[in-house]
Amino acid sequence: MAIRKIVKLGDETLRKVCRTQEKFDLRLAILLKDMADTMYRAEGVGLAAPQVGVLRRVAVIDIGEGLHEFINPVITSREGSQTGREGCLSLPGRQGVVTRPNKVTVEYQDRKGNHCELTAEGFFARAVCHELDHLDGTVYIDVMDRELTPEEIEGHIPEDDAE
Repeated sequence: MAIRKIVKLGDETLRKVCRTQEKFDLRLAILLKDMADTMYRAEGVGLAAPQVGVLRRVAVIDIGEGLHEFINPVITSREGSQTGREGCLSLPGRQGVVTRPNKVTVEYQDRKGNHCELTAEGFFARAVCHELDHLDGTVYIDVMDRELTPEEIEGHIPEDDAE
């Protein structure tokens, strides 16, 4: 399919609340494929539709265990907490320390409109929270504990010990 342009911080699209995806058709399938291809090309682990300029509640995530597609996702439960570094394809070169739930349950639809539920833990839970925030116009810098310096990005930080 196609590699799409990733929207960068400063573009108003990243700050808008996305609309519900209502049609489960070829256009959605193309969007999902393009988003996955774009994410992999950029060497990311997740990508939300507004990051490619599409204001729909759609996200893709692959933390190295296979691709997950989330349409109209909603987090229904959160447990525990974890603190660690995060970056974002829309904020290249930046990272921050963010506290997120350690375990989340998310209800969503698949590409055919079937209702699904998934429980994610650890890094996968962090990625789910990060991408779903994008669907509501939130970027990790809005919720971070602190931003990392260039030296910290290249090196070790105390929060890395918790992972």
